[in-house]
Amino acid sequence: MRSQGLQNILTLAVVTGLLAGCSTSSGADKGGSRGLLSPRPSASASYISALQGGIVGRAGVELSSSDRSRALEAEYRALEAAAGGQTIPWKGDDASGQVIANAPYQVGRQNCRQYRHTLTAGGREMTARGAACRNSDGTWTPLT
Repeated sequence: MRSQGLQNILTLAVVTGLLAGCSTSSGADKGGSRGLLSPRPSASASYISALQGGIVGRAGVELSSSDRSRALEAEYRALEAAAGGQTIPWKGDDASGQVIANAPYQVGRQNCRQYRHTLTAGGREMTARGAACRNSDGTWTPLT
């Protein structure tokens, strides 16, 4: 009888260990795969505000707040996670665009990237260029 109880405990421990190996953590790791049904998370407001309007803000194009948010989110995604030369497209209600960041380079201890943002608004297409460096807290600061 005691042997049966020990066997049950061992079986329970093995099954629990196997199931724990199948669990997932909250959020997707950077560059990792996401579940088929999970929505793509947007960059947090603090990361977007740290871009200080990004290069799209200096382009001299009037954008709605919704379109500006989409444009800045694309800039952040290009800087933070895109491979050098990878296009990050975005589409808003009245404007659209794409951001392409070059390969990262070092300035002191910071990773920096040059990037360009091509956007179409009001039937006009324009391209703005700039650079930004990544801070230790994960935000990006544009270089002026």
